[in-house]
Amino acid sequence: MAEADSLRLDKFLWFARIVKTRVQAQALAEEGRIRMGGRVVDRAHALVRVGDVLSFAQRGTVRVIRIDALPVRRGPAPEARAFYVELPAEPAPDAGTE
Repeated sequence: MAEADSLRLDKFLWFARIVKTRVQAQALAEEGRIRMGGRVVDRAHALVRVGDVLSFAQRGTVRVIRIDALPVRRGPAPEARAFYVELPAEPAPDAGTE
């Protein structure tokens, strides 16, 4: 079986253990709380690919991740962490000025 080159956003978030349930992943996306490549995503069925950069607020901090591989299942946490890399969050353009 050939590997897929894309995966639904909600499935990726759940498979990669970024959220605890797929329902939470769907809500995060549909509420427009995720940016993919700098653009707001408001669909849980938006497709993600290797190399996409996602940014979102989680537990009071902004997380920025780059997708390095697409999972085929929801595996254990060490396996899930291998699918993405945490990037440093960029400060807002006008943060700290005035």
